[in-house]
Amino acid sequence: MNEGLPRLWAAAYGSHTGRPRRCAARAALRVLRFVRALALADHTPPAGY
Repeated sequence: MNEGLPRLWAAAYGSHTGRPRRCAARAALRVLRFVRALALADHTPPAGY
């Protein structure tokens, strides 16, 4: 998954990408950020790090 992240980031914020593709890439980045936060929430102690 880490190999595709720079490519996804470039698609989301690059200037040579069409608007629909940029929107889809940004939505995918938001989903990945949510999934990562959810995974970290399971392993974080109640007092934080």
